[in-house]
Order: sequence, then structure tokens, then C-alpha cells
Amino acid sequence: MGPLDQLPPEGWTSGPTLADLIPSVSAALGYGQGRRFEIPDSHTVVVLMVDGLGDVLLQENSVFAPTLTANRSATLRAGFPSTTATSLTSLGTGLPCGEHGILGYSFAPRDLDPDITHTLNTLRWTLDTADGRDAGAFFPPADVQPMPAAFDELGQAGAGVTVLMAGDFRGSGLTRAAYGNPTDYRDASSPAAVRDHLREILAHGDQGPRLIYGYLPQLDAAGHRWGPGTPEWRERLRDIDDLVREVIDLLPPGATLLVTGDHGMISAGRRIDIDTSPELTERVRAVAGEARIRHVYAEPGQASRVREVWEAELDGIARIATREQAVDEQWFGAGTAAHVVDRIGDVVAVPYRDTLLTRSLAEPLETIMPGHHGGWTVAELLVPLIAATG
Repeated sequence: MGPLDQLPPEGWTSGPTLADLIPSVSAALGYGQGRRFEIPDSHTVVVLMVDGLGDVLLQENSVFAPTLTANRSATLRAGFPSTTATSLTSLGTGLPCGEHGILGYSFAPRDLDPDITHTLNTLRWTLDTADGRDAGAFFPPADVQPMPAAFDELGQAGAGVTVLMAGDFRGSGLTRAAYGNPTDYRDASSPAAVRDHLREILAHGDQGPRLIYGYLPQLDAAGHRWGPGTPEWRERLRDIDDLVREVIDLLPPGATLLVTGDHGMISAGRRIDIDTSPELTERVRAVAGEARIRHVYAEPGQASRVREVWEAELDGIARIATREQAVDEQWFGAGTAAHVVDRIGDVVAVPYRDTLLTRSLAEPLETIMPGHHGGWTVAELLVPLIAATG
């Protein structure tokens, strides 16, 4: 199966997924059961989330990441859509998006806003677009994503939980939706800062049980700006590999390091611009999602006609499904909560291979990016699990 081939529906969630990771970590720390990974009992587990680290990309660029490659232990499914906001919330709650409700880069929370006054950009937590107004008052994170965060549950059970992320992310809508309210939050905006914090924390040895979570966005940013596999992208991959090598050396006995990604990435192929295609916007109230998966919200009573037009215009280019089809085929997980069903577009479009459904007017920056994700190809959905012990 090639990197641009799509996984069959049963492959989107079969086998271990990102949603299984933190419950397995909790079991390794002595809290609960349900360990789906071979994680040894540990007093400390360090989880590093490398945004954009796909399994296909790692294998294709293994020479630039010898430490990651040597310690690669498994392949996980990121879940669908294969995008940051969805995956981080699945990691942080232990649930597929059909249960936690963060259905992608953007969507219309129709259960909270039946008239679709706005769509929600979940990555920035803004109204309608990435540079829109703050959405916190209109769409409070706790209303959009009401399920408990595993980080909070671990802390309440008695484990120490430390989060290493850029200070700008502290208290953001997505941070609250995915991770709850971590009390030990340390500003770490670069791989070097993550390393320095880990050196300080791990020097004290067994202070467990504790989870230390670090988030690294640099690889994904390079993929969007320059493209995956480019020299600039490989430079960031080398930096991550150097960090992981140093962290492995820092691990005390009884500590475990886990490294994974939230999605992979593909290079842009054919672009079809929704905003300059009148036939694709006729009878449509809103278009959300991103270039690799679109939620289309029809005017009242027009869903069937919108589906017919999108099927005709994108025949052989994208898979078009109704909301009911997407739920029946378990696109968003085995069980989709009733309020989450309302958030799915009346029509859902997923382009085949490397095609993009762009929006040049509403999303000018996203439209020109060379690297994308969100779809269901092997390159987007599969992420590695790297494991090492002290």
C-alpha cells in the first residue's frame, strides 16, 4: 500500500490509536487497566508529541533521524480527521472525535449554534477563520468539549502531571479542550527548552508516579511552510532526533520515554478552489474543515441538492458522503454522540490521493501551503510510536 493510498474504513480506527496512549500510560503508572501498548511499569513517563511526525515520513527520512528510527516500536492510527486539534484532543481524553466532538480544524457546532451564525476554528479557537475574533465567549471550550481530560484525571488520582509547551498555548481554547487545566505548566517554546526542563526534572530521579508531556510544533510548521521532506523540514527532524537522543540519555532507571505524532503530511497536488466555483457554493450556508476534508452545511432543505452537485462536480476527485453515511461508516469513531452528529456537515467531502479542496478567499494562507493533512491516506493517518526506557 502506497503513502497516497487510502486506508479502508475499518483501518481508520482498528488497532492501537492515539486515543489509547494516555490510558496505557496511566496503567503503566499504576492507575487503571486497559494497557494497549507494551509500556513497562514506570515511576515516570515522558510523552513527547511531535506535531506532523508521520510514520511514512519518518521511514522515508530515516537517515536524518537515526535515534527515532532505532527506537521505533509500533505504528498507531492518528484517527480521522488526521489533524492537530482532533488528534491532540483524542490523546488528551482517550476518546475518538465522535465522542469528544472536536471534528477537525474547523466545523459548525450546530448543537450550540443551530443557525450556524459562526464556524469554529479549533486550532486558534477563533470565529470563522484562523484570524477571526476570539471564540471563547461564543463557544466556551467546556461546552464544545465537555468530556474529562485524562491529564486532569491523573492529577486527581494522585499522579504528578507536568506540561511543557509554549507559553502562548497556556489557557487557550484548544489546550483546555484537549488537556483540561494542568497546574504544572512550564513554558517550553523550542526543543532546547523542552530538553532543559527535562534535564532539571529527571535529575531528581524517582519522584513518581508522574507524567511529563511535551509538545513540539516545529516539524509541522516546517511542513506547512516549505513542504514535508524538504531540506528545511529535515533540519527540524534532525533537531527532534537530537532532542530524543539526549532525553534517552537523561532517563533514570524506572522511567520511560514515548514519542509520537498527531498526523503525517502530504505534498499538495491538484488544487480545486471552492470559493471561485459558484456551483460548489450555491445553496450552501458554510464550508468548514480544511483542504483535505470539508464539512459542507447546506441551506435549510437543500442538503440533497448540494450533495448531488458536489458528487457531480467532484466525481472521481473526492469521496462525497452525507452526514448519515459518515456516521454509519464510523468515519469519526465507532460511536458518535448525538450532539456531535449535529456538527458534521450535511455533506462531507474527502479528496483522493493528494488533491486539495481549497478556499482562496476565506483561507488565503492555508490555500498556498505546500504541505497538508487531514485526510485518510496512509501518509496522513499513520504515526510512529518511539519507546525507550532508563
